[in-house]
Amino acid sequence: MEQRVAIITGGGSGLGLATARKFCEQKVLTYIIGRNEDKLRQACAELGEYSRYKKFDLAELSCVPDLVQEITIETGRLDILVNNAGINMKKPMAEVTDEEFQRIIHTNVTSVFSLSREAVKFMKENGGGSIVNISSMAAQYGLPLVIAYSASKTAIEGMTRAMAVELAEFNIRVNCIAPGFIKTPMSAKALNDDKDRMNRVMSRTPMARLGEPLDVAEAVSYMASPAAKFVTGTILPVDGGNSIGF
Repeated sequence: MEQRVAIITGGGSGLGLATARKFCEQKVLTYIIGRNEDKLRQACAELGEYSRYKKFDLAELSCVPDLVQEITIETGRLDILVNNAGINMKKPMAEVTDEEFQRIIHTNVTSVFSLSREAVKFMKENGGGSIVNISSMAAQYGLPLVIAYSASKTAIEGMTRAMAVELAEFNIRVNCIAPGFIKTPMSAKALNDDKDRMNRVMSRTPMARLGEPLDVAEAVSYMASPAAKFVTGTILPVDGGNSIGF
């Protein structure tokens, strides 16, 4: 069986790194993408022989085709794309500028489209593939102070469904993981200084704890694997029941 090849954006830390670790354990040749080369190099040293990295700023949309082509030339194939990279901003809606809003949409939505478009071209040549997008509970219900982030993640879920329908005939599956509140630097920044928000998160999470990055990595691994060969267009919450908690 030929070795599978994966690309994970934002793979140098948090959910992306946990997913990369899971893939490398499964001997999937895994390219992690990010802007901080030191962080990427350190991650690859930890991940081992099945890891590679590419320093890349997803804001540079015109260079996305070259990035994907470079990886496929090196490997001869592309089987999995995990669109994990994203940015957030906590700010009252009335104070968010157009530039701030567009910056988050650009990183969290437009770059996902561009990267997916280029990956699909090579997946078609391979006879199929799997794209896994990372959404958020911010797309499941209303959260204050994160208007741009909420808009971007809601868009991701709509794109997932549209892509899944259009690409099914090419044996390309597209699914989405919607993490709840997971122990990552991003969530720590959002919750540690806001006791009221932390208390609300815990009170409506039936499992009464924050998730671990590995919880999300396991779900991504399933969606990207042959075990999910008849699963596409699905939004899977990984949230300890937060989205249905009362």
